Amino acid sequence: MRTSFVSFPTSAGLTVAGLLRTPRDAVAPVGAVLICHGSDGVDGRGEFYASALNAAGLATLEIDMWAARSTNRGAAGRPRSPMETLPDAFGGLTFLGGQPEIDAARIGILGFSWGGVVTLLSATKGRADPLRGSLPGFKAHAAHYPVCYAYAVDPRMALTDLTGAPILIQTGDADTYDNPDAGAKLAASLAGQGTAQVRNITYRGATHGFDRDLPAQTINDPFAHNGAGGPVLMEFNKAGAEAARSEVVGFFKATL
Repeated sequence: MRTSFVSFPTSAGLTVAGLLRTPRDAVAPVGAVLICHGSDGVDGRGEFYASALNAAGLATLEIDMWAARSTNRGAAGRPRSPMETLPDAFGGLTFLGGQPEIDAARIGILGFSWGGVVTLLSATKGRADPLRGSLPGFKAHAAHYPVCYAYAVDPRMALTDLTGAPILIQTGDADTYDNPDAGAKLAASLAGQGTAQVRNITYRGATHGFDRDLPAQTINDPFAHNGAGGPVLMEFNKAGAEAARSEVVGFFKATL
């Protein structure tokens, strides 16, 4: 793969940076996956998935949503709502669609936690249509532990009028943002709209950030515990992470 550090403008007037990987010897434009980080910012999760997606012949662009807004790192640098970072994702879509190595009709999105929320929000027509420009939008969405309870309790986050693009949601049953069955319930509610293929995989014993290969960490987040707030354990689960990565590669190979 050819690795390039890139930047692009967004409709919100910001400049977002990212790491682009494209095939060196592709004979025809390839599909691509935009990768959106969680509240901790860019960490090893993006690389963990990008390397496997690249090996499968897909380009990747992992963006840094925090650096465009603040010098703060981690959760201290995040804005108030994931909806504020939707222009980042669609700016990335526009950038990818303009690259000669990439097929603009075959671009997917993968996100973790905060980025998972962005991933799901980008699957609704009302949010995608004003931001996608002349491009068809994201062709597939893979959201990891995207705080599943929130969409039903906050009207501003409602996931209605889906674009119809396939959706993969991967969660852990020990994720204390949600109840253990939250991923399955969210997937069922989206599939019930009849406009998209939606699948959930819930990993037993997996916490929030189960594919984050770093020392275990407990954070306090006001959005945790179904909105009541409180501690959230993030602990690496090797088996779950490897399974989730395999599912992501298979999902995007099939859809892109």
